[in-house]
Amino acid sequence: MNKRGQVTIFVIIAVVIVVAIIGYFVLIDRISVSSVPEEFQPAYNYYISCVEEEVEAASMLAGERGGYLFLPEFEPGSAYKPYSSQLDFFGQGVPYWYYLSGNNLIKEQVPSKSLIQEQFNEYLVDKIEDCGFGDYEKNMIIEKGEASVSTKIQDSKISVDFSIPISFASLESSARVSKHEVEVDSKLGRFYKLAIDIYNKEKQEAFLERYSEDVLRLYAPVDGVEMTCAPKVWYKQEIDETLKKAFEANMGAIRLEGNKGYFVQDMNIQEDVRFLYDRNWPTRIEIYDTGDVLIAEPVGLQQGLGVLGFCYVPYHYVYDIDYPVLVQIYDEAELFQFPFSVVIDKNLPRESLDATVYEDAEPELCKYQNTEIDVYTYNSELEPVEARIDFRCLQQTCKIGETEIHGGDAALTEKFPQCVNGFIIARAEGYADATKIVSTIDSGQVDIILDPLYNVSIDFMINTQPTSDYAIISFVSDRHSRTVAWPEQRSVELAEGLYNISVFAYNDGSVSIPAMKKEQCSDVPKSGIGGILGATEEKCFDINIPAQTLQNIISAGGDTQEYLTEMQLEQGTIEINTPSIPIPKSLEELQDSYIAIENNPLYIDFK
Repeated sequence: MNKRGQVTIFVIIAVVIVVAIIGYFVLIDRISVSSVPEEFQPAYNYYISCVEEEVEAASMLAGERGGYLFLPEFEPGSAYKPYSSQLDFFGQGVPYWYYLSGNNLIKEQVPSKSLIQEQFNEYLVDKIEDCGFGDYEKNMIIEKGEASVSTKIQDSKISVDFSIPISFASLESSARVSKHEVEVDSKLGRFYKLAIDIYNKEKQEAFLERYSEDVLRLYAPVDGVEMTCAPKVWYKQEIDETLKKAFEANMGAIRLEGNKGYFVQDMNIQEDVRFLYDRNWPTRIEIYDTGDVLIAEPVGLQQGLGVLGFCYVPYHYVYDIDYPVLVQIYDEAELFQFPFSVVIDKNLPRESLDATVYEDAEPELCKYQNTEIDVYTYNSELEPVEARIDFRCLQQTCKIGETEIHGGDAALTEKFPQCVNGFIIARAEGYADATKIVSTIDSGQVDIILDPLYNVSIDFMINTQPTSDYAIISFVSDRHSRTVAWPEQRSVELAEGLYNISVFAYNDGSVSIPAMKKEQCSDVPKSGIGGILGATEEKCFDINIPAQTLQNIISAGGDTQEYLTEMQLEQGTIEINTPSIPIPKSLEELQDSYIAIENNPLYIDFK
């Protein structure tokens, strides 16, 4: 019996020891700051404060970029639609949430809350690994491992849980911490919700377009009748400037709370909100079937009244207008901003769009993933490349996962939504996005090759001479497009492929277009008996077009199509040479200059 009692005691002791050991290893990763020996707390606090600063910096950057920490792929504009997929706001690109692309397609780039949190995770992994311990490392040994991050954005704070093993050691003691928590006060979540509400209201009601329609009819000739026998004359340039100034003033006057009034859209938003438009932002104002001068011809009101000299001038002009508006939600410390395009189509506001954007809207397609597909990703040398995999079908995109390297392959086995001729999209840092058409009705395997991106320096010349003239250089292909603003940007990331390369260079000087006098003749009713019988006579009027000074006049450019190989891109420098064109001295010559640019050759070389 004594022996049995002794055995029982030893068993109990062994169980207690095992439980203690397991408990130690379970809890060791959850040591709080207060559990860190006092000797190491200053070093640990120094590190945590660095992480907090990085979270605050990420919050500020996301607010400035419409929720994005990593900008979506840039899409250049066109001569028809002058703005790109991003608004240049003091040198920083802010992605449009709604805009019309260069080929006049409606595009939306509203980030979901889950995407913002994912980008926070990716952004903070790199930043957290850069955080150190300052001078504290001189007096102790500190080692840390790789980090993983989980971010939760709430209305008034951002919570970050991150795992990174940190070991402290000195002559007296040691400690190890792996699980960490950081909480930062931030209105990013609240401002994002308000931005979604404002965006949905504008999307469904087009209230900015309705203000713009009123501005158009108040400040520009649209429809009307003037009781005069002389033609009415307006200058296109003056109309453009007047409308831009009016849009600028009217957008700035809009409010989302307050007493009822013309400029109040009562949404009961208890935060400061402003709507911004700058007349220097890319703006398109087109007037159908007119030139640089709008002339409305006089006609007689009816036969028999010519004896009174009774004439009238009717006019009707049709406008297409596109311009960007930037919405800013802000307080004394934080800002969230996003732009979208305001569209007037043939004098009318664009049609309201019924779809509503939600914070975490999951496309309906993505809810039904039931076909297993094996995806393998490689570079052009058939070496494995880890990549993020998305799937797009019928304008809906689903996040699938990431390929991981195992046994010499970068592979992902995951279930996809069923779709005929869908697109599997692979993205990896340092590579151009790769897309492959696939039907996911049945299980199968998909191999995707990603072309590496090469950072290529640009040498831009006009007439074989280096120049610092401002120029827009575009590289456009089916899979990868980039635009460079020379000379501020002197390099570009390109992948192998067929590109349309175009250049528009502008002279820094100014060109004066002298005042012009133009005679305009029209038939008016004759005085006396002849006018009563409907007879007319020709009367001529002098139209004076004032002198104008144009800046940033186009001076050179051209267009070409080139297939750029990896061997060429590896050389590291692309030389672009374009011939100049005569400086235009009139509006007609200016129009001819743009036609000449389209036919001008570009000369491309690598070195």
